[in-house]
Amino acid sequence: MKILIATDKPFAKAAVDGIRKITEDAGFELHLLEKYTDVNDFYKAVTAVDALIVRSDKVTKEVIDAAKQLKIVVRAGAGYDNLDLAACTARGIVAMNTPGQNSNAVAELAVGMMVYMARNTFRPGTGSELKGKKLGIHAYGNVGRLVAKIAKGFGMDVYAFDPFVNAEDITKDGVNALTAAEELYSTCHYVSLHIPATEKTKKSIGYNLLSKMPEGACLVNTARKEVIHEDELLRIMGERADLKYVSDIAPDNHAVLQEKFGARYFATPKKMGAETAEANINAGLAAATQIVNFFKNNDKTFQVN
Repeated sequence: MKILIATDKPFAKAAVDGIRKITEDAGFELHLLEKYTDVNDFYKAVTAVDALIVRSDKVTKEVIDAAKQLKIVVRAGAGYDNLDLAACTARGIVAMNTPGQNSNAVAELAVGMMVYMARNTFRPGTGSELKGKKLGIHAYGNVGRLVAKIAKGFGMDVYAFDPFVNAEDITKDGVNALTAAEELYSTCHYVSLHIPATEKTKKSIGYNLLSKMPEGACLVNTARKEVIHEDELLRIMGERADLKYVSDIAPDNHAVLQEKFGARYFATPKKMGAETAEANINAGLAAATQIVNFFKNNDKTFQVN
Protein backbone atom coordinates (compact mmCIF):
# COMPACT_ATOMS: atom_id res chain seq x y z
CA MET A 1 0.00 0.00 0.00
CA LYS A 2 1.24 3.48 -0.87
CA ILE A 3 0.30 6.40 1.36
CA LEU A 4 0.80 10.02 0.35
CA ILE A 5 1.01 13.01 2.67
CA ALA A 6 0.09 16.02 0.52
CA THR A 7 0.54 19.24 2.49
CA ASP A 8 0.97 22.70 1.09
CA LYS A 9 1.68 23.66 4.72
CA PRO A 10 3.67 20.67 6.00
CA PHE A 11 3.28 18.79 9.23
CA ALA A 12 5.98 19.28 11.85
CA LYS A 13 8.93 16.91 11.47
CA ALA A 14 7.91 15.04 14.60
CA ALA A 15 4.49 14.41 13.06
CA VAL A 16 5.96 13.16 9.77
CA ASP A 17 8.39 10.91 11.63
CA GLY A 18 5.52 9.51 13.68
CA ILE A 19 3.35 8.94 10.61
CA ARG A 20 6.25 7.20 8.89
CA LYS A 21 6.78 4.86 11.82
CA ILE A 22 3.09 3.95 12.06
CA THR A 23 2.71 3.31 8.33
CA GLU A 24 6.05 1.58 7.69
CA ASP A 25 5.62 -0.65 10.76
CA ALA A 26 2.37 -1.76 9.11
CA GLY A 27 4.27 -2.61 5.90
CA PHE A 28 3.13 0.41 3.87
CA GLU A 29 5.15 2.88 1.77
CA LEU A 30 5.03 6.56 2.70
CA HIS A 31 5.46 9.36 0.15
CA LEU A 32 5.62 13.11 0.75
CA LEU A 33 4.45 16.10 -1.28
CA GLU A 34 5.19 19.25 0.72
CA LYS A 35 5.05 22.98 -0.04
CA TYR A 36 3.80 22.39 -3.56
CA THR A 37 2.93 25.53 -5.52
CA ASP A 38 1.28 23.97 -8.55
CA VAL A 39 -1.87 21.87 -8.19
CA ASN A 40 -0.65 19.76 -11.12
CA ASP A 41 2.06 18.44 -8.81
CA PHE A 42 -0.74 17.24 -6.54
CA TYR A 43 -2.51 15.55 -9.45
CA LYS A 44 0.69 13.71 -10.43
CA ALA A 45 1.52 12.66 -6.88
CA VAL A 46 -1.85 10.99 -6.22
CA THR A 47 -1.88 8.92 -9.40
CA ALA A 48 -0.64 5.65 -7.89
CA VAL A 49 -1.37 5.92 -4.16
CA ASP A 50 -3.88 3.94 -2.11
CA ALA A 51 -4.31 6.42 0.74
CA LEU A 52 -4.03 10.18 1.13
CA ILE A 53 -3.47 12.38 4.19
CA VAL A 54 -4.08 16.14 3.90
CA ARG A 55 -4.42 19.10 6.20
CA SER A 56 -6.28 22.06 4.65
CA ASP A 57 -5.40 21.01 1.10
CA LYS A 58 -8.41 20.84 -1.20
CA VAL A 59 -9.23 17.33 -2.37
CA THR A 60 -11.36 18.29 -5.35
CA LYS A 61 -13.05 16.15 -7.98
CA GLU A 62 -9.99 16.75 -10.16
CA VAL A 63 -7.74 15.30 -7.46
CA ILE A 64 -10.08 12.31 -7.06
CA ASP A 65 -10.16 11.76 -10.83
CA ALA A 66 -6.35 11.73 -10.91
CA ALA A 67 -6.11 9.30 -7.99
CA LYS A 68 -6.86 6.09 -9.89
CA GLN A 69 -6.00 3.73 -7.03
CA LEU A 70 -7.19 5.82 -4.08
CA LYS A 71 -9.26 3.99 -1.47
CA ILE A 72 -9.19 6.36 1.51
CA VAL A 73 -8.48 10.03 2.20
CA VAL A 74 -8.09 11.39 5.73
CA ARG A 75 -8.27 15.05 6.62
CA ALA A 76 -5.96 15.55 9.61
CA GLY A 77 -8.31 17.76 11.60
CA ALA A 78 -11.94 18.08 12.56
CA GLY A 79 -13.38 20.11 9.68
CA TYR A 80 -13.58 18.37 6.32
CA ASP A 81 -15.14 20.94 4.01
CA ASN A 82 -11.95 20.79 1.92
CA LEU A 83 -12.89 17.26 0.82
CA ASP A 84 -15.26 16.75 -2.11
CA LEU A 85 -17.38 14.10 -0.42
CA ALA A 86 -19.63 13.58 -3.42
CA ALA A 87 -16.65 12.82 -5.64
CA CYS A 88 -15.23 10.45 -3.02
CA THR A 89 -18.54 8.63 -2.65
CA ALA A 90 -19.00 8.33 -6.41
CA ARG A 91 -15.66 6.55 -6.62
CA GLY A 92 -16.22 4.42 -3.52
CA ILE A 93 -13.44 6.22 -1.65
CA VAL A 94 -13.77 6.43 2.12
CA ALA A 95 -13.32 9.96 3.49
CA MET A 96 -12.44 10.50 7.15
CA ASN A 97 -11.50 13.26 9.56
CA THR A 98 -9.67 13.03 12.90
CA PRO A 99 -12.16 14.50 15.40
CA GLY A 100 -10.90 15.61 18.77
CA GLN A 101 -7.21 15.78 17.92
CA ASN A 102 -7.18 19.58 17.52
CA SER A 103 -9.85 20.31 20.10
CA ASN A 104 -7.72 21.54 22.97
CA ALA A 105 -5.76 23.90 20.72
CA VAL A 106 -8.97 25.44 19.38
CA ALA A 107 -10.53 25.69 22.83
CA GLU A 108 -7.52 27.45 24.31
CA LEU A 109 -7.49 29.90 21.41
CA ALA A 110 -11.20 30.67 21.83
CA VAL A 111 -10.77 31.54 25.50
CA GLY A 112 -7.57 33.44 24.74
CA MET A 113 -9.47 35.54 22.24
CA MET A 114 -12.07 36.34 24.90
CA VAL A 115 -9.32 37.63 27.18
CA TYR A 116 -7.84 39.63 24.29
CA MET A 117 -11.13 41.35 23.52
CA ALA A 118 -12.04 41.86 27.20
CA ARG A 119 -8.75 43.70 27.69
CA ASN A 120 -9.20 46.08 24.75
CA THR A 121 -6.96 44.03 22.42
CA PHE A 122 -4.14 44.77 24.88
CA ARG A 123 -4.31 48.50 24.24
CA PRO A 124 -4.20 51.08 27.07
CA GLY A 125 -7.50 51.60 28.84
CA THR A 126 -9.82 49.94 31.31
CA GLY A 127 -10.96 46.49 30.25
CA SER A 128 -13.12 43.89 31.94
CA GLU A 129 -12.77 40.43 33.44
CA LEU A 130 -14.21 37.13 32.30
CA LYS A 131 -15.09 36.13 35.84
CA GLY A 132 -18.82 36.33 36.42
CA LYS A 133 -19.66 36.77 32.75
CA LYS A 134 -22.06 34.47 30.94
CA LEU A 135 -20.54 32.36 28.16
CA GLY A 136 -22.70 30.70 25.53
CA ILE A 137 -21.35 27.74 23.60
CA HIS A 138 -23.04 27.24 20.24
CA ALA A 139 -22.52 23.50 19.52
CA TYR A 140 -21.40 21.33 22.40
CA GLY A 141 -18.98 18.93 20.73
CA ASN A 142 -15.34 18.13 21.51
CA VAL A 143 -14.21 21.76 21.35
CA GLY A 144 -17.30 23.16 23.06
CA ARG A 145 -16.84 20.86 26.05
CA LEU A 146 -13.23 21.95 26.48
CA VAL A 147 -14.14 25.63 26.16
CA ALA A 148 -16.71 25.11 28.91
CA LYS A 149 -14.15 23.45 31.17
CA ILE A 150 -11.58 26.22 30.69
CA ALA A 151 -14.17 28.99 31.04
CA LYS A 152 -15.44 27.54 34.32
CA GLY A 153 -11.87 27.81 35.59
CA PHE A 154 -12.12 31.55 34.90
CA GLY A 155 -15.30 31.69 36.95
CA MET A 156 -17.62 32.16 33.99
CA ASP A 157 -21.26 31.05 34.04
CA VAL A 158 -21.51 28.66 31.10
CA TYR A 159 -24.51 27.94 28.87
CA ALA A 160 -24.77 25.74 25.77
CA PHE A 161 -27.13 25.11 22.89
CA ASP A 162 -26.82 22.03 20.71
CA PRO A 163 -29.94 20.31 19.31
CA PHE A 164 -27.91 17.15 18.69
CA VAL A 165 -26.72 16.70 22.28
CA ASN A 166 -28.97 15.54 25.13
CA ALA A 167 -29.56 18.22 27.75
CA GLU A 168 -28.58 15.71 30.44
CA ASP A 169 -25.14 15.32 28.89
CA ILE A 170 -24.66 19.09 29.01
CA THR A 171 -25.94 19.64 32.52
CA LYS A 172 -23.82 16.85 34.00
CA ASP A 173 -20.79 18.99 33.05
CA GLY A 174 -22.14 21.82 35.16
CA VAL A 175 -23.29 23.71 32.07
CA ASN A 176 -26.74 25.24 31.61
CA ALA A 177 -28.52 23.59 28.66
CA LEU A 178 -30.68 25.88 26.54
CA THR A 179 -33.31 24.85 24.00
CA ALA A 180 -32.95 27.60 21.38
CA ALA A 181 -30.15 29.56 19.75
CA GLU A 182 -32.10 32.79 20.33
CA GLU A 183 -32.05 32.14 24.08
CA LEU A 184 -28.29 31.54 24.01
CA TYR A 185 -27.57 34.82 22.24
CA SER A 186 -29.94 36.89 24.33
CA THR A 187 -28.50 35.48 27.58
CA CYS A 188 -24.74 35.52 27.10
CA HIS A 189 -22.04 38.20 27.17
CA TYR A 190 -19.78 35.96 25.08
CA VAL A 191 -20.86 33.40 22.50
CA SER A 192 -18.29 30.91 21.21
CA LEU A 193 -19.15 29.36 17.84
CA HIS A 194 -18.34 25.71 17.13
CA ILE A 195 -20.87 24.79 14.46
CA PRO A 196 -19.74 23.20 11.17
CA ALA A 197 -20.21 24.89 7.80
CA THR A 198 -23.12 23.06 6.17
CA GLU A 199 -25.84 24.15 3.78
CA LYS A 200 -28.08 24.71 6.80
CA THR A 201 -25.55 26.64 8.90
CA LYS A 202 -23.89 28.83 6.29
CA LYS A 203 -24.76 32.50 6.93
CA SER A 204 -26.96 31.39 9.83
CA ILE A 205 -25.30 33.74 12.34
CA GLY A 206 -26.61 37.15 11.38
CA TYR A 207 -28.64 40.16 12.40
CA ASN A 208 -31.47 38.25 14.09
CA LEU A 209 -29.22 36.48 16.58
CA LEU A 210 -26.58 39.16 17.05
CA SER A 211 -29.11 41.90 17.71
CA LYS A 212 -30.33 39.90 20.72
CA MET A 213 -26.95 39.91 22.48
CA PRO A 214 -26.57 41.88 25.74
CA GLU A 215 -24.78 45.22 25.91
CA GLY A 216 -21.02 44.85 25.49
CA ALA A 217 -21.32 41.32 24.10
CA CYS A 218 -18.66 39.58 22.02
CA LEU A 219 -18.99 36.86 19.37
CA VAL A 220 -16.02 34.49 19.14
CA ASN A 221 -15.68 32.44 15.96
CA THR A 222 -13.17 29.60 15.80
CA ALA A 223 -15.49 27.58 13.54
CA ARG A 224 -15.76 28.65 9.88
CA LYS A 225 -16.15 32.09 8.32
CA GLU A 226 -18.98 30.78 6.14
CA VAL A 227 -21.36 30.44 9.10
CA ILE A 228 -21.37 34.23 9.52
CA HIS A 229 -23.69 36.41 7.44
CA GLU A 230 -21.04 39.05 6.86
CA ASP A 231 -23.31 41.80 5.51
CA GLU A 232 -25.57 41.46 8.54
CA LEU A 233 -22.57 41.39 10.89
CA LEU A 234 -21.44 44.68 9.36
CA ARG A 235 -24.94 46.10 9.78
CA ILE A 236 -25.40 45.20 13.45
CA MET A 237 -21.92 46.34 14.45
CA GLY A 238 -22.66 49.64 12.73
CA GLU A 239 -25.90 50.01 14.67
CA ARG A 240 -24.48 48.94 18.03
CA ALA A 241 -21.21 50.49 19.14
CA ASP A 242 -20.95 48.01 22.03
CA LEU A 243 -20.70 44.76 20.08
CA LYS A 244 -17.42 42.97 19.38
CA TYR A 245 -16.41 40.24 16.95
CA VAL A 246 -13.23 38.14 17.01
CA SER A 247 -12.33 35.27 14.70
CA ASP A 248 -9.40 33.04 13.83
CA ILE A 249 -10.17 33.42 10.14
CA ALA A 250 -10.58 36.71 8.35
CA PRO A 251 -14.02 37.26 6.78
CA ASP A 252 -14.32 38.41 3.19
CA ASN A 253 -15.16 41.94 4.39
CA HIS A 254 -12.18 42.03 6.76
CA ALA A 255 -10.82 45.35 5.50
CA VAL A 256 -14.17 47.11 5.96
CA LEU A 257 -14.69 45.72 9.47
CA GLN A 258 -11.16 46.65 10.46
CA GLU A 259 -11.50 50.19 9.14
CA LYS A 260 -14.92 50.84 10.68
CA PHE A 261 -14.67 49.17 14.06
CA GLY A 262 -11.04 49.22 15.18
CA ALA A 263 -10.52 47.44 18.49
CA ARG A 264 -14.07 46.02 18.44
CA TYR A 265 -13.00 43.66 15.69
CA PHE A 266 -10.05 41.32 15.26
CA ALA A 267 -9.26 38.43 12.92
CA THR A 268 -6.07 36.43 12.51
CA PRO A 269 -4.52 36.50 9.03
CA LYS A 270 -4.93 32.73 8.58
CA LYS A 271 -6.98 29.97 10.17
CA MET A 272 -5.01 29.14 13.31
CA GLY A 273 -7.24 27.27 15.73
CA ALA A 274 -5.26 24.07 15.34
CA GLU A 275 -1.88 25.72 14.89
CA THR A 276 -0.04 24.20 17.83
CA ALA A 277 2.77 21.67 17.78
CA GLU A 278 0.70 19.28 19.86
CA ALA A 279 -2.37 19.43 17.61
CA ASN A 280 -0.21 19.10 14.51
CA ILE A 281 1.33 15.89 15.80
CA ASN A 282 -1.88 14.45 17.27
CA ALA A 283 -3.89 14.89 14.07
CA GLY A 284 -1.16 13.44 11.86
CA LEU A 285 -0.66 10.36 14.01
CA ALA A 286 -4.41 9.82 14.23
CA ALA A 287 -4.72 10.01 10.43
CA ALA A 288 -1.98 7.41 9.97
CA THR A 289 -3.49 5.09 12.59
CA GLN A 290 -6.94 5.35 10.99
CA ILE A 291 -5.52 4.43 7.58
CA VAL A 292 -3.72 1.39 8.99
CA ASN A 293 -6.87 0.28 10.83
CA PHE A 294 -8.91 0.75 7.66
CA PHE A 295 -6.68 -1.49 5.56
CA LYS A 296 -5.98 -4.05 8.28
CA ASN A 297 -9.42 -4.26 9.92
CA ASN A 298 -11.80 -2.47 7.55
CA ASP A 299 -12.33 0.06 10.38
CA LYS A 300 -14.43 2.98 9.12
CA THR A 301 -15.15 4.56 12.51
CA PHE A 302 -14.47 8.15 11.44
CA GLN A 303 -15.96 8.00 7.94
CA VAL A 304 -17.75 11.22 6.98
CA ASN A 305 -19.21 10.28 3.57
